[in-house]
Amino acid sequence: MGKQTTFGLIVGNRGFFPGHLCEGGRADTIRVLEEEGFKVIALSPNDTEYGSVESLSDAHKCADLFKAHADEIDGVIVTLPNFGDERAVSNTMRFSKLEVPVLVQAYPDEVGKMDIQNRRDSFCGKMSACNNLTQYGIPYTLTTLHTVHPDSASFRKDVQTFAATCRVVKGLKQVRFGMLGARPAAFNTVRYSEKLLERSGISVETLDLSELFGRIERLSDDDAAVKAKRAEIEAYVSTKGVPDLSLRKMARFGVVMDRWMAEQELAATAVQCWTSMEEFFGIVPCTIMSMMSNVLAPSACETDITGVTGMYAMALASGTPSALVDWNNNYGEDPNKAVLFHCSNWPADILIEDIPAMEYQEIIAGSVGAENTYGTIYGRAKTGPFTYCRVATDDFAGKIKAYIGEGQFTDDPLDTFGAVGVVEVPNMQALLRQICFWGWEHHAAINLSQVAGAVGEAFQRYLGWDVYYHK
Repeated sequence: MGKQTTFGLIVGNRGFFPGHLCEGGRADTIRVLEEEGFKVIALSPNDTEYGSVESLSDAHKCADLFKAHADEIDGVIVTLPNFGDERAVSNTMRFSKLEVPVLVQAYPDEVGKMDIQNRRDSFCGKMSACNNLTQYGIPYTLTTLHTVHPDSASFRKDVQTFAATCRVVKGLKQVRFGMLGARPAAFNTVRYSEKLLERSGISVETLDLSELFGRIERLSDDDAAVKAKRAEIEAYVSTKGVPDLSLRKMARFGVVMDRWMAEQELAATAVQCWTSMEEFFGIVPCTIMSMMSNVLAPSACETDITGVTGMYAMALASGTPSALVDWNNNYGEDPNKAVLFHCSNWPADILIEDIPAMEYQEIIAGSVGAENTYGTIYGRAKTGPFTYCRVATDDFAGKIKAYIGEGQFTDDPLDTFGAVGVVEVPNMQALLRQICFWGWEHHAAINLSQVAGAVGEAFQRYLGWDVYYHK
């Protein structure tokens, strides 16, 4: 996830408009993109006039350049310093065979420079470029303002959001998730279609709990990897009062998980918990899952593969950890507030505690004994903005759908157990009606960032999923 984002740049030009504007436009756009931390691949003025794309020959040259860097390019930015040739822009994308997001930006005219030597007409040219991209079946993204200068704060924000969209699209198109264990019998809510996910590029590798336990049994507590994992656990979370046996089991479990993920090239996992892990192994897997999520390899409860899809998408967009939560409780009589809860495997970076506490799982303990439920993470979510997301497969319609929105974690008082937070979401009652009437799951993914726009754009425009954006 830490790789630098790379953009291909198309500088649009049209012969009977002032071509010299392309020279400055190309230089400005490249400078701003590099200042924002991106790598740019573009034609040079030695390749075509001003390094722009106007003719069929120019389109082939630019497409060939993009093909040569296809493995690097995460998205393409079209800049229109003048009206631009709409066919050349679309032809470049078609000839390049790139299937990446496209951002279309048009320069603004200046009121005092509307003479024949300086008039851009990019306002109009952008419409023509988008019309042709639509005819060619090439999806694209727009800047917030119809015309905008690359040096503006608005464009700089747009390009950062676009980069997040590119990361989500690229990250989800060829990703492998691991499902550890079977779906718990009591959790019909986490049913999903592997085939629909596969059609979007998301593969699921499964491992039965019996295989997991067998691999764990073959490991010795004296194994160097097991000792290292235990040290990692004790540095990550307070283990005061936790039985030594529980910590030894967790360490071996963590080693097996790490090796399985490496062998199968897994980016994220969903783990069976209730209650096989506790009854037949004697821990809850929360701490190990929390540690994975904290390093941007999300892990979701109850084999919730579509839940971890949302977690992973937001981690790609923001570069920060995601968690899986329950929409769990009302908060007093405030219709726009609720309590988010899990028992929990929330990543430490989401919590206000510098070193969160490891405890036993109070809910399951009543049926399997507290001694078999150590490993859960207790803590309170940090205050501030967050994005929530839910992905689901709709088998009846044969499509993937999602909802997404933003809100705030508040500092409202709350005395309970597990990992918790009070959230405020504008018009929350409408969101709750949407969740219930459309049959969404009670789980949601969250991320302490504002990436709903970037993730929603990736899901809907480039992956073809149905998206409800709660605003």
